[in-house]
Amino acid sequence: MAWWRSPFGLGKKAKVYEWYRRFITPELEPVLRVPGATFVGINTSHGVTRRTLTWNLRDISIIGDVKRQQLVKAEKAFTESPTSDARAIVMHHNPVRGQLSGRHGLKNTKKILGAFAEMGVDLVLCGHDHQESVHYIEHTKKGTVISTAGTVSNRSRGGRPSSVNVISITPATIEVITRIWEPDAHTFVKGPHEIFKR
Repeated sequence: MAWWRSPFGLGKKAKVYEWYRRFITPELEPVLRVPGATFVGINTSHGVTRRTLTWNLRDISIIGDVKRQQLVKAEKAFTESPTSDARAIVMHHNPVRGQLSGRHGLKNTKKILGAFAEMGVDLVLCGHDHQESVHYIEHTKKGTVISTAGTVSNRSRGGRPSSVNVISITPATIEVITRIWEPDAHTFVKGPHEIFKR
C-alpha cells in the first residue's frame, strides 16, 4: 500500500491501492468459501488518516483501522454461508498487543474484537507485528482465536527466525501449530502447538 500517494485522503484514493490491485488482486476484501469454512477479508490498511493518528510519531502509517461499514459487510458475508461453517476474518493488522513491540496494530481493538464476537467469528488471521503469536480471546458468547503470523523474511522482530502458523479446523476444534525455520535443517520445524474448542 502506497499511503503517501493520498495522505489524509488528499489526491486520488485509488492510487493508494493501485500496485496491490495490479500485482495481487483487484479485490481488497475478498470472501472465500470452502467446505466447512468462510474466510472474509477486511482491509485494515487505509493509509494515513485522521482516525489513525496518535500522539506517537512512530504510529504514522502503522496503525490499521476497521470502519463500521466493513463490519456490516463482513457480517452479511457470514450470514450468507452455512451456519455450521467456521468463521474466519483475514486482515493485516494485529488486534492483540505484540509481546516484543508492546503495541496493538489496530485502532479500537476492544470494540473490533467485540464486533467479531457478536458475529460469531471463530478465528482471526493477521500479521503486521513481525512476531508470531496465538491468543484466545474469551467473550461471553464464544471465544475467538487470534493467529498472528510471523514473517518469512529477514525482518522478524527481535532477530527471531522466520515462522508460519499452520491451522487445522474441525467442527469441534481449531488447532494452531507454529512452524519455525531451522537453518541447520533447512526446513520449518514444529514449535508451539495449541488446540482450542470451537
